[in-house]
Amino acid sequence: MPTTDKIRHVEELADRFNRSAIVITTDYTGLGVAQMTELRRVLREKDIEFRVVKNSLALMAADTAGKPEIKEVIEGPTGIAFGYGDATAPAKALADYIRTTRSTLTIRGAEMDGRVLDTRQVQQLASLPGRDELVAQLLSRMQSPISGLVNVLNGPIAGLARVLQQHADNLVQQT
Repeated sequence: MPTTDKIRHVEELADRFNRSAIVITTDYTGLGVAQMTELRRVLREKDIEFRVVKNSLALMAADTAGKPEIKEVIEGPTGIAFGYGDATAPAKALADYIRTTRSTLTIRGAEMDGRVLDTRQVQQLASLPGRDELVAQLLSRMQSPISGLVNVLNGPIAGLARVLQQHADNLVQQT
């Protein structure tokens, strides 16, 4: 019979699974307490939640949340990063942490929008520009043709203004 504490943990995990845009599972084997504290601090600064979970409770929470895909990426000692906003942010943060600290932390996989991502796909996701960068690029590309059109439409008027100015300058010099 499950204890009330375990039931509460399963409900909390299920809630996190439902609220998150991406769930990234990691193997934290070999990380010391100081490294784990540093990892949590780095992720917390980027609004990413990291939890070490008991697999049996995580599997139950995945069923409770209606996200059986998560069960495919849970095995062994599991730490889970929950990303609630931009889906690329947790992948980037974990990849950056692993690269800069040369950590033994490894990414196992992820669940995003009902799809299971393997380690390679999570690494690819980490290499993509963030949502804000993509929006800025899109707006820049949309603005470029409009700016070109404005320049083309202003060209004849500017040319006429230059010709008239030169003619006026010539008249002033003749007098």
